[in-house]
Amino acid sequence: MKVVRIDRDECIGCGACAELCPDVFVLDDEDKAEVIAPEGGDQACIDEAIASCPVGCISQD
Repeated sequence: MKVVRIDRDECIGCGACAELCPDVFVLDDEDKAEVIAPEGGDQACIDEAIASCPVGCISQD
């Protein structure tokens, strides 16, 4: 099973992932992205979030 991860040191808190895929990502109290469903969800949605991240801090392995 693939696991969704975010490099929080790289995250700039743009919120694109949370907007595109709210079942998997949220912005936390520090305005950094957080994975709330590491097991993933809609793969097309996750792929779009990965592609939309301006700093490339989302991975899935």
